[in-house]
Amino acid sequence: TLFRSDQLTAIEEIKRDMESKRPMDRLLCGDVGYGKTEVALRAAFKAVMDGKQVAFLVPTTILAEQHYNNFMQRFADFPVKVDMISRFRSSSQQKKTLRELKEGSIDILVGTHRLLQKDVVFKDLGLLIIDEEQRFGVAHKEKIKNIKKNVDVLTLTATPIPRTLHMSLLNVRDMSIIETPPEERYPVSTYVLEFNEQLIRDAILRELNRGGQVYFVYNRVESIKDMFARLSSLVPEARIGIGHGQMSEHELENVMESFLKREYDVLLCTTIIETGLDIPNVNTLVVYDSDKMGLSQLYQLRGRVGRSNRMAYAYLTYRKDKVLAEVAEKRLEAIKEFTEFGSGFKIAMRDLEIRGAGNMLGAEQHGHMEAVGYDMYC
Repeated sequence: TLFRSDQLTAIEEIKRDMESKRPMDRLLCGDVGYGKTEVALRAAFKAVMDGKQVAFLVPTTILAEQHYNNFMQRFADFPVKVDMISRFRSSSQQKKTLRELKEGSIDILVGTHRLLQKDVVFKDLGLLIIDEEQRFGVAHKEKIKNIKKNVDVLTLTATPIPRTLHMSLLNVRDMSIIETPPEERYPVSTYVLEFNEQLIRDAILRELNRGGQVYFVYNRVESIKDMFARLSSLVPEARIGIGHGQMSEHELENVMESFLKREYDVLLCTTIIETGLDIPNVNTLVVYDSDKMGLSQLYQLRGRVGRSNRMAYAYLTYRKDKVLAEVAEKRLEAIKEFTEFGSGFKIAMRDLEIRGAGNMLGAEQHGHMEAVGYDMYC
């Protein structure tokens, strides 16, 4: 693969950090779909070649599966053993994995926060890669800190949470930024509007007519079935699948696989698709009740479409006649304003303005500084 110059710079910086005496703590900020994983792959490869083990921590099981397959493909010709731990694996598989990990025969372990549990023991962990750190809570991060006392850490994110961003702006952490977009990508056309059935029908049909697929994000599991009925009567032509986090692993895996194989046209789902899913054929996104979502969440969701050389559309809808809260309005404004690629960093800066920086010593990941007094930071 051809690298873009700032990808190369990032790889260089990471390499230098890994070779220095002090443990690396680097934030790799690259936009949605900018090839952060590629940089991480190289860091992992370097660590394994230096005889260390690598842990790759991801926020969702679906994503763990995707990264695992990716690593398997890329390292097929090398003597690198990759394994995965998540709730998709049976307990006997997990036991075997944990045993091999302790013996040191596994080089790279991809996993969800299952990785942070006490029974996961590495023989010689050298590098921890955290994907989408804004998806982990503070308690998880404390556990991560215990692992990483003298381990190199590389954190990948498109939209750092205000607290992390603040820390890297203050040089508490090092930061590499990938800013140049991959070639042949178009920005996603983003519309913020009231939910209107006719418009949604047209949007879905337009996507189906060009052979594409649609994500419909509806973030309430308890009434997702009603939404399914409503969509089915609205667009009877479409084959609709449902995916959410309360389904059993098998069901969820099957739905995702069918969707990948294009057996469904529309995936009606919760924000479980938010991070890292890479299905280039999906180029229309409809979000219901988008005023209830956070800024980096909307941004990540929008990053699920427009991953090929087709024009992609995102419709962020809110209910008819609803009066939006001021903060919600600011968020939707921001997402509409930053449509061009590479704006994850700007989005995070805007988030920092809207929500505040949080508390560097405590657990709050947002909130304004004035509330605690600026002198606490200086």
